[in-house]
Amino acid sequence: MSDTPAPRLRPGDLLPIGELAARTGLSVSAIRFYEARGLVTAMRSSGRQRRFLRADIRRLSFILIAQQMGLSIEDIGGLLKSLPQGRTPTLKDWDTISRSFRKTLDARIETLTRLRAKLDECIGCGCLSLKKCGLYNPEDRAARHGAGPRYIVGDLSESRS
Repeated sequence: MSDTPAPRLRPGDLLPIGELAARTGLSVSAIRFYEARGLVTAMRSSGRQRRFLRADIRRLSFILIAQQMGLSIEDIGGLLKSLPQGRTPTLKDWDTISRSFRKTLDARIETLTRLRAKLDECIGCGCLSLKKCGLYNPEDRAARHGAGPRYIVGDLSESRS
């Protein structure tokens, strides 16, 4: 291991996939996966090797954060569409994606908070009875309102219509 620091990158520098992997902590195969999904774009050297923009370090870091927050690859792709391909995103570009990401996070927080409250009610109520349970769905009445856990996602009235 050398004590020599890594050379400082300039904004236009292109990184080989191995260096991008080392800088982001991702495996080369993960970067190829994100490339196949259109989340990053590689350029090719004259020897047909993948080369990435320095800006892809931040782009891949955003992908990792968004995945840890529970966003799907499709959700992340939608958010990244507002960022330019082929140039380093500006502060304004990141501000736009940040506002959109915040809306997504706020909606998830609201859903998780509602779910936690419902679970607290269930665990704490002690009814142990499907006849008294507020989440019980006799004769599948909630199906009229759409697919999925209608009582948990909160779009049905408390009267369980």
